[in-house]
Amino acid sequence: MFLLGNSRELSDLANDLPRFEQALLNFAARLKLSLEELEIDHIALRCHQNTTAERWKQGLLQLGTLFSEKEINGRPVALFELHEPLTVGPCRIDVVELPWPGQRLYRHEGWEHIEIVLRGDPSELAARALALLADDGLCQPGISVKSSAPQGAGERLPNPTLAVTDGSVTIKFHPWRLQEIVASEKN
Repeated sequence: MFLLGNSRELSDLANDLPRFEQALLNFAARLKLSLEELEIDHIALRCHQNTTAERWKQGLLQLGTLFSEKEINGRPVALFELHEPLTVGPCRIDVVELPWPGQRLYRHEGWEHIEIVLRGDPSELAARALALLADDGLCQPGISVKSSAPQGAGERLPNPTLAVTDGSVTIKFHPWRLQEIVASEKN
């Protein structure tokens, strides 16, 4: 949190991080998912206004390097590699995904999800992800599971995603790190 607290543009995110961290840890416990044993790729934000996205972008540029900015699923998405990883519970996360607002309004502006890399055949991602989650955790009221396949222009790697949410925090799984997906555009 010390990283975020040094930036005036990110003070709201610094204040929101403890809420997100507690919600993430509680959700992972409900799913019986051990985060410390997994490859955490990135953490993502959600906002309702372009001005908020621009402000956060300026703050994140102070803390890291912008390594991709392109349109994905109809809206701009910026990816930043932090100079120092962000600590969220047992996770040290060095990439932040900042999407601009889209058609959907999220319940909360701030930290929204983490994505976990599960290496292997992309066509079997959902099976690998579901095998990590407790059946009784997935059957709880309010928990939903959704598959998607977001893709930016020029990406050559298939990037299926499985998202599990309780409405307050989301944990997503995909087969590649974002840096690998971005690098695939250049090959």
